[in-house]
Amino acid sequence: MKPTEQTRREFFTCAGQAASATALTGALAALLQGCGGGSPTAASSVPALPRITASVGNGTITLGIDASSPLSAAGSAVLLQSSSGLFLVARTGQDTFAALSATCTHEACTITGFAGQRYVCPCHGSNFDLSGAVLMGPASRALRQYPTAFANNVLTITL
Repeated sequence: MKPTEQTRREFFTCAGQAASATALTGALAALLQGCGGGSPTAASSVPALPRITASVGNGTITLGIDASSPLSAAGSAVLLQSSSGLFLVARTGQDTFAALSATCTHEACTITGFAGQRYVCPCHGSNFDLSGAVLMGPASRALRQYPTAFANNVLTITL
């Protein structure tokens, strides 16, 4: 049997389809990489915040801080779980704290990483400082802040 020969039109149709598929694959890879602004792989290597639980009452979260607390030293931070949601809490000084929403403003992932005084979202690598400001995207909006008060070794976060 004689092999069938490809017409010029068939050749260019196949070549065009192959080029389109190659371009689409490259564009998709760039889009997926560009979405993160940071690498999810790199974000996943950031140490996870310790998790603690606190009670909520009358629109406030109260949390006792003693020597055994993960918030006992300035510069420490936790992921606080309550019936009102998840919060990032950092001890910014001897008697000062910062409380933020733990929900990333990019795509609503829970922020779980903390390194170098930065909160790191594990989904796309957004970084936030201790006041919630965006240090690195893709997030473009700051995290929501909550007022805090500290007296007699009790931290109060007003919701």
